[in-house]
Amino acid sequence: MRPTLGFMTTLTPEPVTLSPSAAARVAAISAKQAKPAILRLSVEGGGCSGFQYRFGLADAPDAEDTVAETDGVRLVVDPVSLDLVAGCVVDYVESLGGAAFKVENPQASAGCGCGASFAI
Repeated sequence: MRPTLGFMTTLTPEPVTLSPSAAARVAAISAKQAKPAILRLSVEGGGCSGFQYRFGLADAPDAEDTVAETDGVRLVVDPVSLDLVAGCVVDYVESLGGAAFKVENPQASAGCGCGASFAI
């Protein structure tokens, strides 16, 4: 019989996740631009649904950023934006209409047709 420790261990999900396809695309872009493979996701007011996602390459994470890593590529999110995108997955999708980073945000209650803005 094994002794019990009297507590449960729960795994908390990553605050944000970068998909393997998004990581591969960031790595390719950063290699072409000779920059570190760090994608910054931030949220700004605006867009047709109230908030919009902003992506850009970063030189380094800021001290207060949340960092997620996939295949050696980092996704960084500032604390204010994290409140609006916690639990999201950043993916890279290619379709007949084009290719783009896409945020699958479980907190979004509505979004626009192009997927660039959302409402909470």
